Amino acid sequence: MPGLVHRFRRLPLRSRLALLVAVAVAVAVAAVAVVAWVLTRSQLNAELDRTLSNTQAPKQVVVDTLRDCANGRGTAGTPEDAFAYTQMVAPDGSRCVEAYSRPVKVTALDIDVANGRIESALHTSVTDRGQKVRVHTTLLPTATGDIAVSVSRPLDEISASLNRLALMLTGLAGFGVLAAGAAGLWVARAGLQPVDRLTDAVEHVARTEDLTVRIPADGDDEIARLSRSFNAMTEALASSRDRQARLIADAGHELRTPLTSLRTNIDLLARSERTGRAIPPADRQALLASVQAQMAELAALIGDLQELSRPDGPQDGDGPLKVVALHEIAGTALGRARLRGPELVFAEDLAPWYVRADPAALERALVNVMDNAVKFSPPGGTVEVRLRGGELTVRDHGPGIPAEELPHVFDRFWRSPSARALPGSGLGLSIVARTVRAAGGDIRLEPAPGGGTIAVLRLPGATAPPPGTPGTA
Repeated sequence: MPGLVHRFRRLPLRSRLALLVAVAVAVAVAAVAVVAWVLTRSQLNAELDRTLSNTQAPKQVVVDTLRDCANGRGTAGTPEDAFAYTQMVAPDGSRCVEAYSRPVKVTALDIDVANGRIESALHTSVTDRGQKVRVHTTLLPTATGDIAVSVSRPLDEISASLNRLALMLTGLAGFGVLAAGAAGLWVARAGLQPVDRLTDAVEHVARTEDLTVRIPADGDDEIARLSRSFNAMTEALASSRDRQARLIADAGHELRTPLTSLRTNIDLLARSERTGRAIPPADRQALLASVQAQMAELAALIGDLQELSRPDGPQDGDGPLKVVALHEIAGTALGRARLRGPELVFAEDLAPWYVRADPAALERALVNVMDNAVKFSPPGGTVEVRLRGGELTVRDHGPGIPAEELPHVFDRFWRSPSARALPGSGLGLSIVARTVRAAGGDIRLEPAPGGGTIAVLRLPGATAPPPGTPGTA
């Protein structure tokens, strides 16, 4: 059996579908044929029993037969075309067969009727020649007393009819199986045409990497849903490939600037060593400071690229999501921002708020937001940080962002013309937006009243941690 199943699974899908359809129809036809044959046999037997029950031997025939038996002439005739066989049964089991009837073996039921223990009996017996008959034995009142009379009908007529019916049903079943096989092939071929188209499209994509292929999806059946899913998948893959290519191009462009500056500075230092022409100490110190700055910029850019390379999902950062205290993380990020802008004034108002997020990623996001506020604040300016009801706002009093540039602030590597002279890779706000979305929140930048920019972060949470929380960051 396992070998048969294994061979079946190795068949092509079209062949398996056609075979399954043929087998299903064959089983159904066979079941219908068997049920029809059984019902017909039951109906014929019931009709025969009713006929026997309604058939009574004439009293005069019974009397004449008994007289002939008494004279030794009762069992002489045995023609082949008798409609029914009639015989009388004595209480001792002896029988008296009517002329032109075949003798039928007496059973215990017939003797019970003859002895008056039961009124009648309907059963199956055989003639002396082995012919199966259906027998109805009952008591017939006569002038000399009740006589047990058995009337029998051969079962050959029913058997012949049932045999002809079985032959006919077998022929019909065979024809049905052949027709089912042909129908299965047609159904498999017609039903799998959309699958063939989908297969061809997948093979084309695998062979050519052409993600512009689309499959027509008409209707709402499973094939149409599969086609739409395939189209959505290829569209998502094409979009991912485009984003990847754009990321590589943008990263290459961003890396080229610090690398060019590094190469220039290192070439100057190496030429000074080769030629023996010393660089003035002030210029040498400036070159080394520039090299260090460019190295720091490269390290920051590589770190940002690593962060963006992580797959989107519930674990975008270094660890799984857990309940953290947003006000504490905001306070930590604010402390780091004070180190970067010691000349600035920081106004904070942080109410307790607990969210579910990756603590390390969330802290990096808040540091990026506050670094932007520090970067664009004028000397002696104020940075306002406020947390109320799950909404964190960070406001600076710098030059602000033009309205036409606001839709692009979260794009990767995008930098406003006014910020291109400042350090940064253009990836900070992209990382912020991604981290906030991973925590189920949203972020936006908008012009602040009176000048400057305000960053608004909304994160779902509560004013207290859930019961049983082991700890918060």
